[in-house]
Amino acid sequence: MQFVDEASIIVEAGNGGSGCLSFRREKYVPKGGPDGGDGGHGGSVYLIGDDALNTLIDFKYTRFYKAQNGAPGQGRQMSGKAGDDLHVKVPVGTTVIDEDTLEVIADVTEAGQVVQVVQGGRRGLGNIHFKSSTNRAPRRTTPGTPGERRNLRLEMKVMADVGLLGLPNAGKSTLIRAVSAAKPKVANYPFTTLVPNLGVVKLGMHEHFVMADVPGLIEGAADGAGLGLRFLKHLTRTRLLFHVVDVAPFDESDPVEAAQAIVHELGQFSPALAERPRWLVLNKLDLLPEDEREEKVADIVRRLGWDGPVFRISAISHDGTDVLVQAAYRWLTEQRTLENEDEEAREREMEMRRRMEEEAVARTEARLGRKRRRDEDDDDDFDDDDYDVEIEYAP
Repeated sequence: MQFVDEASIIVEAGNGGSGCLSFRREKYVPKGGPDGGDGGHGGSVYLIGDDALNTLIDFKYTRFYKAQNGAPGQGRQMSGKAGDDLHVKVPVGTTVIDEDTLEVIADVTEAGQVVQVVQGGRRGLGNIHFKSSTNRAPRRTTPGTPGERRNLRLEMKVMADVGLLGLPNAGKSTLIRAVSAAKPKVANYPFTTLVPNLGVVKLGMHEHFVMADVPGLIEGAADGAGLGLRFLKHLTRTRLLFHVVDVAPFDESDPVEAAQAIVHELGQFSPALAERPRWLVLNKLDLLPEDEREEKVADIVRRLGWDGPVFRISAISHDGTDVLVQAAYRWLTEQRTLENEDEEAREREMEMRRRMEEEAVARTEARLGRKRRRDEDDDDDFDDDDYDVEIEYAP
C-alpha cells in the first residue's frame, strides 16, 4: 500500500430544507388554516479515528465529501426528513487543519474519537409558525440555511513511543527488525527506507511499546535536502528518541561529525523536538575488533560531550538490543506513572506537545504561503493585455 501522510480535502455539510407554504384543505372542514411543516436539518460531516488505517491514501483519490441535504417541509404539518450525517474514517494520529485560516480544528489521537468539522444547515420554518390573531392566513416561510463548507488539510503522524533518528545506513531498519516483527527493507545503500515503519516491541505479557523508523536525515535536511525532513514530523508523537550512530561507516567518515550533523538538523527542524529525551545508540560494534571497541566508544562519547545514556549494540547480531529495549520500557513506564501522579509533570508534557503543534502549524503556514506565492507569480506571467489586438480599419 502506498504511504500517504498528507492530503487536502473539501468537506461540505448538507443544506437545511425550506419550510412549506400550505393551507389545510379537507372535505367537510369549512375553516382551514396554515399547516405548512418545517424542513429538515442538513447533515453534518464528522471525522472518526480508526486504528485500522495507517495512511491517507483514500483521500488522494476522493477529495470531496458532502453530507445529505435536509428535505423541504410538506403540508399537513409534516416536517421534512433530516439529512444523514457523513462519517469519514481517518487514521489515528491525524491533525485536521483549516487551509484557509490555518486553524487547527482537531487532533485525532484515539480510536473512536469523533470530531465535527462542518455543521449542517438549520431547517426552515413552515407557515404554521407565523399564524396569529391578526394574521390567520400567513404566507410567510423561511428557507433552510446553507451548510458549512471547509477546505481541510489532513496531516498524519504515526503514533509511537520511541523514534529512531540517524543518518542513512546507520542501521535503524536493522534495529527495528531485530526487536519487533516489522520487516522494513534493508540493503547496503543509503535511503533504503523511503517511508516510516512501525514495529511493536514485545517484552512479555502486556509489556510492549511501539517503535517508529523514519528515513534517514542528511546534512542540509532542514533546507529540504534528502527525504528525512518530510517524515521527521512523525517523531513529534514519540516520547523518547534513539539516536543511532554507525561507529564504523563504510566510507570511513567520522561518526562524531555525523552525530553532530543530525543534532543540528533536528534543532533546525523543531527546537521542541530537540528537547525530547534522547539516548545515544552506538551501532555496528561487531565491525570493530574487540580490543578497540571500548576505546572507540569512549572517544565518541568524549568528543560529543555526551552525558546521557549510552548503549552499545550490534543490531544485525542482536547484541545489546535486549538491554536497550528493556531500559526503554522501564523509562516509558516510569514516565507514564509520573504524569499520572504528578500534575506538574503532566503539564510539562502537554506544554511540549503544544509547542510542537505550534511549530507544525507554522511549517504548514510557511509551506502554503510559498505555494500561494508561486501561484501568484505564475498568474503574473499572464495579463489580459497580452491578448489585446489593435485593429486598424483601412479607409
